[in-house]
Amino acid sequence: MSPEAPSRGLPTAALILALSAGATIPTMAEDRLFDARTPLEIADQGVLSIPGRYIEVDKQTVMVGQMFVQYQIPRARTRPYPIVMIHGGGQTASNFLSTPDGRRGWADDFVPNGYAVYVVDQSGRGRSGFFGDSYGKTRKPSVGNVEQRFTAPERKKLWPQASLHSQWPGSGTQGDATFDTFYASQVETIGDEGLIEEMNREAGAKLLDRIGPAVLLTHSQAGVIGWSVADARPLLVKGILAIEPSGPPIREAIAKGAPDYLEDGVVARPWGVTRGKIAYEPPAETPGDLSLTREQEPDGPGLVRCFLQAAPARQIPSLRGIPILILTSESSYHAPYDHCTAKYLDQAGVKNDFIRLADHGIRGNGHMMMLEKNNLQIAAFIREWEAANVR
Repeated sequence: MSPEAPSRGLPTAALILALSAGATIPTMAEDRLFDARTPLEIADQGVLSIPGRYIEVDKQTVMVGQMFVQYQIPRARTRPYPIVMIHGGGQTASNFLSTPDGRRGWADDFVPNGYAVYVVDQSGRGRSGFFGDSYGKTRKPSVGNVEQRFTAPERKKLWPQASLHSQWPGSGTQGDATFDTFYASQVETIGDEGLIEEMNREAGAKLLDRIGPAVLLTHSQAGVIGWSVADARPLLVKGILAIEPSGPPIREAIAKGAPDYLEDGVVARPWGVTRGKIAYEPPAETPGDLSLTREQEPDGPGLVRCFLQAAPARQIPSLRGIPILILTSESSYHAPYDHCTAKYLDQAGVKNDFIRLADHGIRGNGHMMMLEKNNLQIAAFIREWEAANVR
């Protein structure tokens, strides 16, 4: 084992043998939490298969919408509620298990800090299975799209903040070892975003029914899943850590480059922050019942004008009272519009903390912040917020 080799992937016995042979282990502060000398102690670990629904296909009964979940519970558990980590579009649970250059992922960082962690593959994705006869057409993440959105946005500069990106480990382009490893983890996604939300709302609710109250950590496309699961099980969602959640409200914002940078796309979240129906008070039976307006001016340079409700705004009672963090990085394509999600929720009676990492000295991150060079610094920031706000 070389001095650079991460120790976390070896069994304890193998580590002891390696150390006795004169090998060393990483000494960076972020790697000291557990290693061969102080191994990670797990009270329990395993997998869950959350059932979906039975349907008839070609005169046979099959199941769709099931969800694969893996979990670890630390021996020294200090936080009362588990964290359920839900990945974004084109991704799987691998986003939280390690980084493409071999460093510790968020799941392995939360566990030794006292959290039980449940990491899911969304229904229709990864180990949860894909069933073409039932799920329909898919979308495939191209190399160009992954580079432009995630790993090297500073090259194309399609949105104003893209040039600030500096935290991806490597060049972020095809042929770089870290990029190639990351791209190897990308998967096809169900093309029908409404179906994704519907299935994961159901599976997420069943997961909470099984494990009890929990904190949801959602990323990107999973943002709508977090809001909708909380709408379905408000008493079981004790907090939402929304990492650049799907947005902005109502219409997509399309990044196209200078000089205008952003233009309106299709209506993607007709219920405000979700594609599917969530409960409003007074009740709204259709998205058309929501009376919408738009800001005349953006809140600042490089930001979009937000869609909001016209006064008096309908409230979203199921999300009211849940501690909510909306976290945005400095250079992501979400930087121009995540504040709109925060403002829409706040107007609907859903208090939340909208935090830009750059305002707290954490600079240069993109959308895939859980994989970037300072990923554990960001994880620590999230844990600090959770410990201070979730009771």
